[in-house]
Amino acid sequence: MGKYHIVVYAICKNEAGFADRWMDSMSEADQVVVLDTGSTDGTVERLRRRGAEVTVEQISPWRFDTARNRSLSLVPEEADLCVCTDLDEVFCPGWRAALEQNWSPEFQQVRYHYIWSFRPDGSDGVSFWGDKIHARHGFCWVNPVHEVLRCETGTAASVMIDGVRLEHHADQTKSRGQYLPLLELAVQENPLDDRNIHYLGREYMFYGRWEEAVATLKRHLALPTALWAEERCASMRYIARCLTELGRDGEAEQWLLRACGEAPGMREPWLDLAQFRYRREDWYGVIFAARRALEIRERSGTYLSEPEAWGEAPYDLMSVAFYYIGDYRCALAMGEEALKRCPQDRRLRDNLRLIRQKAGNLNDLEKMESFPGSLRANN
Repeated sequence: MGKYHIVVYAICKNEAGFADRWMDSMSEADQVVVLDTGSTDGTVERLRRRGAEVTVEQISPWRFDTARNRSLSLVPEEADLCVCTDLDEVFCPGWRAALEQNWSPEFQQVRYHYIWSFRPDGSDGVSFWGDKIHARHGFCWVNPVHEVLRCETGTAASVMIDGVRLEHHADQTKSRGQYLPLLELAVQENPLDDRNIHYLGREYMFYGRWEEAVATLKRHLALPTALWAEERCASMRYIARCLTELGRDGEAEQWLLRACGEAPGMREPWLDLAQFRYRREDWYGVIFAARRALEIRERSGTYLSEPEAWGEAPYDLMSVAFYYIGDYRCALAMGEEALKRCPQDRRLRDNLRLIRQKAGNLNDLEKMESFPGSLRANN
C-alpha cells in the first residue's frame, strides 16, 4: 500500500457501537489487529466482518499495561510502524500519507495532534501532542492505568507531524470506577513515580475525598523528581480546589498564588484565581487575575492546558467585575469579547443587553439606580 508497513493495534470490550466508525478511520493502515478482552455485544463479529484480525483473551487481574502489551504482541515483527488507538478514537483522513511523508527509520516515535475532548460548540477542547505511534521494536507499555509507552533504549527519537490528527469521542456510558484502585496499585508498585502520585491525588479529588487528595498532591510536590512546572502547577490548583471545598479559603488562595508563580506561562491558574475571587465578590481581584491570564498569549501543547482558559471565561469574568464596580464601558468591551468567542451563549447575550442599556444611561442617574437585573458569570 505504501513504502512502510503500518499496523493499527487496539484493545476493546463491548464497543460494537464504535466498531464501524473506527474501522472506517483505520482503513488507511495495511493491517488492523485487536485484542478483545471479553465482549458480549457482538464487537468481535463486527470487527472481523470489517477485516480486523481479532484475538479474544481474558486479562486477569486486569491491568491496562498487560492488555496493551498483549495487543502489541499481535503486531507482525516485520511491521515498520505501530499505531495504537482505542475504538472511541478516529483519525482525520490522510493520516497515513502524512506519516509516510514525514517518517524515516531514524525515528522511533511520532507525535501528533490528539483532541481528547470537545467544547459544547464542537470546537477543540483539551488537546495535546499524542505519542502512541511508534516503531515495532524497543517499546513496551507500563503502569496498571494511565499506561504509557516506554522506550527500552532510553529516550526515543521522535518526529512531530502536523498532518496527523486523532480525535477522541468518548463513550460517556463507560465507568472509570476501576481507575482509582489501579492508580492505588500503581503507586504501591512504584511509590516514587511522581506522575502516578499526581494522578492519584487528582482521582481522590474527583471522588470528593478532599483530605486524601490534599495529602497525596502534597506528596507529589515533595518528590525530587516532580520537576515539570505545569504538572506541579496543576497539583497546587487541585490542592486549592480541595481546600475550598473544606472551607479553608485562606489556605486555598495561598496555593492558587503559588500555582500562578510555579508556571508563569499558563493561563489556567490565573483563571482559577479570578474565579476564586469572583465567588467572594472581590471585583478588583477578579479584574487583576483575569487580566494577567489574558496577558499570556501562547497556549502550551500539553494535556494540562484547559480550553476554558482560552475561550470566553476570562473576558466574561472581567465584564461582570467591571459592571459591579460601575465601569460599564469596560464591562461592555469585555462582554463583547466574551460573546465573540461563544456567540450561542444565551447568558452572555443577556449580560451584554444589560450592560448596553446601562452604558447608554450613564448620564441618567435615576435610570441607573432603578435599572432591573443583575449580571452573573458562568462560575
